[in-house]
Amino acid sequence: MESLTAELISLEDAQEKMLAQLTPVTDSLSVSLAEAAGRITARAVTSPIDVPPFDNAAMDGYAIRLADAASKKPLPIAGKAFAGAPFTGEWPAGSVVRIMTGAPLPAGCEAVVMQEETEQHGNAITLTAPVTLGQNIRLLGDVIREGQTVLTAGVRLGAAELPLLASLGIAEVSVLRKLRVAIFSTGDELQPVGQALAAGQIYDTNRFTVSLMLKKLSCEVIDLGIIKDDPHALRVAFEEADRQADVVISTGGVSVGEADFTKTMLETLGVITFWKLAIKPGKPFAFGRLTSSWFCGLPGNPVSAAVTFYQLVVPLLATLTGQKKSALPPRQKVRAATPLKKSPGRLDFQRGFYRQNDQGELEVHTTGPQGSHVFSSFAQANCFIVLERERGDVEAGEWVEIEPFNVLLEG
Repeated sequence: MESLTAELISLEDAQEKMLAQLTPVTDSLSVSLAEAAGRITARAVTSPIDVPPFDNAAMDGYAIRLADAASKKPLPIAGKAFAGAPFTGEWPAGSVVRIMTGAPLPAGCEAVVMQEETEQHGNAITLTAPVTLGQNIRLLGDVIREGQTVLTAGVRLGAAELPLLASLGIAEVSVLRKLRVAIFSTGDELQPVGQALAAGQIYDTNRFTVSLMLKKLSCEVIDLGIIKDDPHALRVAFEEADRQADVVISTGGVSVGEADFTKTMLETLGVITFWKLAIKPGKPFAFGRLTSSWFCGLPGNPVSAAVTFYQLVVPLLATLTGQKKSALPPRQKVRAATPLKKSPGRLDFQRGFYRQNDQGELEVHTTGPQGSHVFSSFAQANCFIVLERERGDVEAGEWVEIEPFNVLLEG
């Protein structure tokens, strides 16, 4: 087995060789927050205001001066302060101001007493707990200072980031232009989804799958369709894709069959960095450079195409957009709840379902048959079971590493 796999490049080496060549795009534009979901920040974003913008109450209660906090007598309520309607009247010594969460503090306030630590007597209160300087007060700029960096360049804008910008009154943000990604499938046997199959034909699910994931990544997809197993047609597709795109992705045609022309065409029109990986599924993955674009050749089998896109193309796209955060979730150790079949020689990405067992521990179950044509395994899974290159069969109860799916593969 070692002799058959020794020439294969490891996933880690492939990622390192690939990512080291890339230079992030720099073209940017300004978009409204409503249009910014999924886009990548082109430069750091700084706050135009302090947050909070004024000293305010952290909870409902009473604004008080420390000099009056030691009083055992009832303290009259001089007025009320609400969020958006501050107290502006006279505040006599020996009294308090009723105040609501978020309301600006009246001048001279040194603490806010929560209403649960008071007793009310008509229009006055008595205190039932000690008072300390600054308690229940949110000071101007405690959270964010004006001019402070709130987001760095290379951040994907989502449900955590966009409301933050909205809370600062930022209506537009500078983002990188969308990456232009051209995709096509190769093979005489392929038929578009929705059309009847002739004898020996299969549906082109790979291009459909890749397009869905690219759109989730906010890429501009240039779909060149299905290219027949013909060198001239393939050359035309390559040249057209290279003229239009930052990245060109094909599926199929990168193994060693007689009709697999993609690798040969890439050698003619560009440079191949690598094309055989020590992973399963997904060994025949090609990466290289065309005249104006980067090229990724995915295997033809559906699971292999999805795995190599997820493990290699996603980090490539993240690097091209300058993203600092890892594009893939961190891996973790869990117990195998079921036996797993594996032959040494290649890093194996099996599909699994992890959950918490009755003892409160995480465990992972196989989804069943792991053939590279069994795409239904993704619909049943929520993670990859990542089995080391030289590991063999796994017994139930052994520790294994899992990689939870991110938004590209989860439901």
